[in-house]
Amino acid sequence: MEQRSFPRMGRTASVVGLGTWQLGADWGEVSEADARAVLEASAEAGVTFYDTADVYGDGRSEQIVGRFLADHGGADSGFTVVTKMGRRMDQVPANYVLDNFRLWLDRSRRNLGVDTIDLVQLHCPPSAVIEADATYDALDTLVADGVVAAYGVSVETCDQALAAIARPGVASVQIILNAFRLKPLDAVLPAAAEAGVGIIARVPLASGLLTGKYDASTTFAADDHRSYNRHGEAFDVGETFSGVDYETGLQASAVFSALVRETFGEDVTPAQAAIAWCWQQPGVTTVIPGASRPSQARANAAAGEIGPLPESFLSGVRELYDARLREAIHPRW
Repeated sequence: MEQRSFPRMGRTASVVGLGTWQLGADWGEVSEADARAVLEASAEAGVTFYDTADVYGDGRSEQIVGRFLADHGGADSGFTVVTKMGRRMDQVPANYVLDNFRLWLDRSRRNLGVDTIDLVQLHCPPSAVIEADATYDALDTLVADGVVAAYGVSVETCDQALAAIARPGVASVQIILNAFRLKPLDAVLPAAAEAGVGIIARVPLASGLLTGKYDASTTFAADDHRSYNRHGEAFDVGETFSGVDYETGLQASAVFSALVRETFGEDVTPAQAAIAWCWQQPGVTTVIPGASRPSQARANAAAGEIGPLPESFLSGVRELYDARLREAIHPRW
């Protein structure tokens, strides 16, 4: 699989990585054996980039990834493992200080079994944190001390992304980007490419809507965020179905699936087309779909080997977005 660089951190990532939110919590129960099988299947398929966070299963995801990493040679594995911090306390600016960063990262280093974390990202902090000089002074201190090799910011909005990209020490910005969330194409991706900041595209399948497998009768477990966060009850609603109203999303999903069939026949699934659309956007470094089964992980990784998407498909995605989603989605994030 193609590897792309993070210019400011001197590391590379497979164009399709693996997000491990599913392996910790909030998507229904996944056993550790199943989680390890997903990780192994991804590695066998060429995935080299693994994204986790300290709050996924209260550290469970980090621990599982850490044991996987140790079994593959630890720091010499050739994998890039990144985590996120900042949501173990209330998300208020006063909590984003060096002492707390050290506390959170000491826990993450234990969970991951590493002395130095490849990349840590602030986990969707308030805008005031992203805009504060003190935030980056603290993060620079952690790099100097060898706690982390590099740092970035996971964001909710394009304005937050642009503020982070402007900071000289920021190595990556993680942002929601998919066929139902096109706004980052306007300014964020060009700015990141010009500045040498890596872009990690998350929620590439719009919480599953872009797989084409859901309909009005589909139900989700009570502990799945697609049940309990549809209106932003627990965290930003943009993280669930990309902020798309579920009924609207189902209608848009049907159009997207038809476009995939028209373009690729049965050779490419809607999920694979959606993932390929993400990583083929200029400026994207890697895209991090999640998986709860090895077959899912292998199918996702195979999307990293799809050739250039035809212009008819790209324009079809844009037309779908403009006609059905732009008015509700574009102004918000």
